[in-house]
Amino acid sequence: MPVAHLPDRAVISIEGEDAVSFLTGLVTCAVDTSPRSHYGALLTPQGKIIADFFLYPHQPANAEADGRARFLVDVSKLVAEALLKRLSLYKLRAKLMLADLSGELGVLAAWEDPAPASSGALAFQDPRFGPMGWRIVAPVADLSELSKASLADYDAHRIAHAMPQGGRDFTYGDAFPHEAAMDQLGGVDFDKGCYVGQEVVSRTQHRGSARSRVAAMSFDGGAPPEGADILAGGKVIGRVGSVDPGKGRAVAILRLDRLSDALAEKLPLRAGDADLHAMKPAWAHYDFPTAGEAP
Repeated sequence: MPVAHLPDRAVISIEGEDAVSFLTGLVTCAVDTSPRSHYGALLTPQGKIIADFFLYPHQPANAEADGRARFLVDVSKLVAEALLKRLSLYKLRAKLMLADLSGELGVLAAWEDPAPASSGALAFQDPRFGPMGWRIVAPVADLSELSKASLADYDAHRIAHAMPQGGRDFTYGDAFPHEAAMDQLGGVDFDKGCYVGQEVVSRTQHRGSARSRVAAMSFDGGAPPEGADILAGGKVIGRVGSVDPGKGRAVAILRLDRLSDALAEKLPLRAGDADLHAMKPAWAHYDFPTAGEAP
C-alpha cells in the first residue's frame, strides 16, 4: 500500500470550549466533533480562497468534562502562516488556543488500501473523493518509518484523479471556491449559516454562474509547462496546473464556455508544444462540453 509523506503540509491546532462556534462562523465546511474529517476553506470577505484545508476532530483528554473541543488543521505550508494570522485576528475574546504544531506533527497520504495502524497517528478518509484514500497525521519522528512512497508518487495519484491543489492548480487569494471545485468536493456546506465570504459563494451556486472549472487533461508530445496558457485558435481558454509528464496527464482550470466553442469549431487545444485533450473529472457533477470522460 502506498503511503507518502507530504512535506509541503503544515499542522495547526485549534482547541477550546469556543472552537466549534468559532470555526462555524468562519469556514466554508460543516464543523462538528464527530469522528470524521471535513474539507473546507477560509475565504476573504469577497469570497476568494485564503487557504483550503482538512479539518480533523481530535478530542483532548477530559474534553467532555470541561466542554473543550480540539481540531487539527492539515494545510499547505504556502498559506499556513497567513491562515494562522487570520484566525488570530478573528479570535478576539473567543475561548480557544491556536498553535502551529508542524514541528511535532506531519502529514501523510495513503491510497489503494486502508491506512496503516500506528500508535500516535490519526487516520481519516479523504473527504473529497473516495479513491483519493486516506490522510494521516503522525508524530514527526514516525514519518520516515510510515512512508513507503514518494511525494512524486502521491502527485501522480492526485493528478490521475484531476484533484486540484492550491498553489499549483489555483491561486490563493485569487480563486473562488467554485473555480477550485470545492463545491464538488464537499468543501462547501450550502446548508450552514453565515461564514466569511458566504454571500458570494451562495450567489454563484444559486445562479449557476461558475464558468471556470477544473478539467482533467491528457497530452501528446512534450509536457506542457505548469502555469502555461491553454490556447484554442489563438484564444486563451484556461491555464495548465499540475503536470505528470510520465503519464501524460495534467490538471487545468478552463473556461467551459470557451472550451465548448473550441470543440464546436474543432480547434485543437495547445499549451507550449503540447496538444491537449480535455476531460470531465470522475468526481465532477457540472455540465461539461462533450470531450469524453476522465478514465
